[in-house]
Amino acid sequence: MALPADVKELGAQVRNWGRWGDDDEIGTLNLITDEVVRAAAGEIKTGRRLALGIPMDADGPQTGVIPGRDNPTHEMIMVDTPLTGDPSNFTTSDDKVVLALQAATHWDALAHVSYEGHLYNGVPSSVITEAGAARMGIDQVRTLVGRGVLLDVAAAKGVDRLEGGYPLTGDDLDAACDHGHVDVRSGDIVLIRTGQMRWFFEGDRERYGAPASGPSLQTVAWFHDHDVAAVATDNITFEVYPCEREDALLPVHLLHLVDMGMTQGQNWNLEDLAADCAADGRYAFFLDASPLPFTHAVGSPVNPIAVK
Repeated sequence: MALPADVKELGAQVRNWGRWGDDDEIGTLNLITDEVVRAAAGEIKTGRRLALGIPMDADGPQTGVIPGRDNPTHEMIMVDTPLTGDPSNFTTSDDKVVLALQAATHWDALAHVSYEGHLYNGVPSSVITEAGAARMGIDQVRTLVGRGVLLDVAAAKGVDRLEGGYPLTGDDLDAACDHGHVDVRSGDIVLIRTGQMRWFFEGDRERYGAPASGPSLQTVAWFHDHDVAAVATDNITFEVYPCEREDALLPVHLLHLVDMGMTQGQNWNLEDLAADCAADGRYAFFLDASPLPFTHAVGSPVNPIAVK
């Protein structure tokens, strides 16, 4: 089923193809300039640090809905092993992890989705093979640091958690800006709190998955107009799910990643950050959320650090 005409029209309106050159592979991350990062450092007032990643273990949020996207499994491959055979000499322990790169807190690469045979910047989706993404992979994102802004939509509405399936609008994002007395600037990394993560920490992985509140098509122009560099949410689907309309599957993914070239993140734990922002009244901070440089991968786990 092809995308509806009005959704494609919206995609054309926000399309950034060619904006940073025909060979560009990082899209709106180009908005995080040296000047933007220097200004972001000014958000550090106390040096307080908050980690935004969820635990990476077998009890993660994946339930098997997406085959192969499994929670991490950890295995020891050496346990206090004496390499010389003499335990009074050098002994070592070593381990390995097997995981799906989108299983926990992560960024999606621009190669993560396509439609009508194209990735961002008009690159044919055929560049993705069994060997991975020859273009638009997460390895193209060398660093992802800058000014982070928390938009606590749930708190702005006076609730701990938005109702599952509620589609966020541009007005909701504006209200969250007003709630935090914060403005969204060009090159910002926007973090959207819906409260959905609470279901995960309460042990209900099924309820955490769906229904979920999240950005709807009614927010796409808002992100484009504000020149947002990247955006992450505290749910597993990023956008509202079930989808707001039956004739378009995960359309916000398509317009963000393909048309805008805007990196998306999911499964971010924003609960401690939200409490901290409410306590000190500061909803902007320095954010280090650089992905791991997996060559040709279409996503990467991350443990984002907000520095206030």
